Amino acid sequence: MASLRDIRKHISAVKSIRQITYAMKMVAAARIKRAQNAILASRPFAVDMGRIVSDLYGEFSDDDISGTLAHSLFSERQAGEKCLILITADKGLCGSFNSNLLKAAVAWIRANKSGRIHVITVGRKGKDFLRRIKNVDMTVDYELTGIFPKAHYVHAKLLGDSVIKIFASGSVDSVTLIYNEFKSMVSQKIVTERILPLKEYITRGSVSKQQGVNRDFIFEPRKKELLDALLPRHINAQLYRALLESQAAELAARMTAMEAASKNASELIDGLTLKMNKTRQSMITTELNEIVGGSEALQ
Repeated sequence: MASLRDIRKHISAVKSIRQITYAMKMVAAARIKRAQNAILASRPFAVDMGRIVSDLYGEFSDDDISGTLAHSLFSERQAGEKCLILITADKGLCGSFNSNLLKAAVAWIRANKSGRIHVITVGRKGKDFLRRIKNVDMTVDYELTGIFPKAHYVHAKLLGDSVIKIFASGSVDSVTLIYNEFKSMVSQKIVTERILPLKEYITRGSVSKQQGVNRDFIFEPRKKELLDALLPRHINAQLYRALLESQAAELAARMTAMEAASKNASELIDGLTLKMNKTRQSMITTELNEIVGGSEALQ
């Protein structure tokens, strides 16, 4: 049976842990509003950028853009090698946020392990996990850590430059992005989507063209140059949105996990306090019985 001293030490340790979890919950709660506002600001830009690229791409045939960056990013190929972008957190203590992402990454790697896999990681958890995978022909081409919870567009640009460089080289036939999409304060959704080649998502004949909107514009610079200039910005915008989604999802998951941990700690403290009182009462009762027994023996 545990002594009163051991129980008191246990209660003190649990109280210290509860202070930490409660502080982490409050920090995440203070940051989540800014993260949500950043998502709401980035979503319209990413959607409209995709629409503009779609409209502009609809002006060309494959022969028109042959030899340009646009042709490289839109063209489908059978190179045999693939690229994975995995966005995880830098730290734990956020429930199943990281474990669900790593499970999705493992499932994707198993489905594509027949060829070489190029990996781009965001977050320390994903980087450390993928480095431990054996028996897979996999190379880590770029790593980005320590950016959350202050992800900026410059981080998306660094990712975008690496992605475009890998895909434009012709060594890979697709680029897949895995991240956590923020749905609500208690819900996140694992997203696995191919962001390259672009032809899978952007088709010729945009809605505006189908509706007969007059598109006889004068472009400065020329349309080909404009398309080549917009495509990197389009990819950067999609990656920036994914970073912001993951950032908000991580904060929400951490706030929920730390709230549950603080509640469990309070319940554990109550249970230990009850146990301590029962132990103390038992000790007092034993001492009284010994005193009474000794008194009766003297009589």
